[in-house]
Amino acid sequence: MNGAVLSSLREAWTALQGTLYFLPPFPSRIDTLALLSLLLVVGLLVAEWLRARWGWPRVLGYIVAGTVFGPPLLGWINADILAQIRPVADTAHGLLLLEAGRRLDLRWLLRNRDLLRGSVGDIALSFLAVYSFSCWVAGLSPAWAAATAAVTMASAPAVVLLIVEESRAQGQVTERVMMYSAIGSAASFVVFVAVLGIVHAQQNVTWVTVLVHPLWAGGGACLIGWVASRLALLIAGRLPKRSLAQVFVLVSMALLAVGVARMLGVPVFLTLFLMGVILSARDTARTLSYTVLPELHWVLAIILFVVVGASLPWRDFTWLAGAQALGLLLARAAAKLLSMAASGGALPMGKRLLAGIGIQPLSATSLFMAFEISQLYPGIGYSALRLAFFAAAIMDIAGPLLCRYAVNRAGETATDKESSGGMP
Repeated sequence: MNGAVLSSLREAWTALQGTLYFLPPFPSRIDTLALLSLLLVVGLLVAEWLRARWGWPRVLGYIVAGTVFGPPLLGWINADILAQIRPVADTAHGLLLLEAGRRLDLRWLLRNRDLLRGSVGDIALSFLAVYSFSCWVAGLSPAWAAATAAVTMASAPAVVLLIVEESRAQGQVTERVMMYSAIGSAASFVVFVAVLGIVHAQQNVTWVTVLVHPLWAGGGACLIGWVASRLALLIAGRLPKRSLAQVFVLVSMALLAVGVARMLGVPVFLTLFLMGVILSARDTARTLSYTVLPELHWVLAIILFVVVGASLPWRDFTWLAGAQALGLLLARAAAKLLSMAASGGALPMGKRLLAGIGIQPLSATSLFMAFEISQLYPGIGYSALRLAFFAAAIMDIAGPLLCRYAVNRAGETATDKESSGGMP
């Protein structure tokens, strides 16, 4: 029926062109920008409805909207449209990781042995747990098991950042969740760069590619991030602090880094995260330390997670793949909880375990890393990383709920503070 309607409209349009010569050809599909705008509005409405009805985090609502509109269900967002709006999602994800990187306080980590012990334990145990499960249970080769571990070992700093801001959470558990997710992501990015060479080696490509590609990706991201951060500090230092002009400079330099990274084939998410880390470490004069983009986060989140929801591979879902993905997530969860429990320190055991629950989210960052690796060898990359894709798809739903449960249970959200007489 839809085809008949479109055919009639096309014929009427063609007839009008004979008289109204200025009319363009009948559009074969809706403009990408127009479709994206409609999807973002609908995604926002869905997220707000789910939050009002069932109290779901907004991030989860955006993902649900993207899943409904994507290829698995309605198909409004097909593969061609996803390819066209991928640069927008890349930019949105990168800017969120920029903020996560800016909040990474390495000095605090080095001064606090409990945090350092917990971070090292989380990184090591999570990688070993995922690698062992992928290799020995799921039957992946060592190279692709390492790739799966690199993609899924860390938490999702973008999800954690948005959940914390939505809940207006503050406290020891919240700070540790944000710190551990940022440190874990930094470690996973290092492993990701190394895995690029391992995957190339398994495919028997030249040794030059095996050595140069990781250096190109990692070194290029560091160089672009360093130059963009230095330019941002140099220009912003001549402007009033906390001014709109400084916000403009920060966003402009981030977009410059995105553009250069895309031109040179360097991972955007790695470049922007490193730019944020460098800004945090080098901004000794606190030029941009107080320049925040709280409202922009949610605009970026709608764009990013609607696209993420549409990219989830539910069409290829099988019960075996789902069971394996669930097993991987259970092994990963056990590793994170064990590392938090063993970190020691003055924080009570209950709150350490809540921090372990709070760092469970696995979403956009893992998907973007998986896409980056799978595109190296399209014929086998997707199938080899299917376990990682399905694990991310499951945690897209469960992760935001677990993170919010952790900060709520710790009594560190705005509602808890208000009920106890504190500030919102």
